[in-house]
Amino acid sequence: MDSIDKYIQVKSNDLAPATGRLLLSEPLMGDYYFGRSVILLAEHNDEGSFGVIINKPLTQPFNEAVPNFPAFTGNLHLGGPVENNALFYIHTFGDLIEGSVPIGNGFYWGGEIEMIKELILFGKLSSDNISFYAGYSGWSPSQLQSELKRNSWVVSACPTDNVLNFDAGSMWQKLLVSMGDEYKYWSKFPKNPGMN
Repeated sequence: MDSIDKYIQVKSNDLAPATGRLLLSEPLMGDYYFGRSVILLAEHNDEGSFGVIINKPLTQPFNEAVPNFPAFTGNLHLGGPVENNALFYIHTFGDLIEGSVPIGNGFYWGGEIEMIKELILFGKLSSDNISFYAGYSGWSPSQLQSELKRNSWVVSACPTDNVLNFDAGSMWQKLLVSMGDEYKYWSKFPKNPGMN
């Protein structure tokens, strides 16, 4: 796993949400899906926003959760509360996978599933260059802006290296620390303040 300590992020609340940027949840968000989550936005426009939680791998083995799929050693992640019985994926293979949509920073969203299966069979795709998600996270027009005004999220630029390979357990905290003193206190806030 890469360490994200070496990556310096753009100071963020100055950033607006955009395709390819990250959303980091505020520390007191206790929601099952969004508590201490990092979301990669795959789309953000006048019609709304759409992305996946990238730091919540599921414990169930991929091929047990996704039958009729070639053997894959990577994790299936919790992508969000919408359509969580459907499979979504982000990869770095770009135009090699027909129908892929670029989202920036070398990442692509979706593409032809049969091509994905074939590339896995031939050993071309691995957890280094593709991540799978059960469900996605979505916002209607202006819903995300409203949540940002309430400080439910902070927007961050995506690191230049492959953020999909970062350690999921420490990703949220380390990304906040990398954003500077303004968000360092968020990273140190206890999960359950009442237990202190």
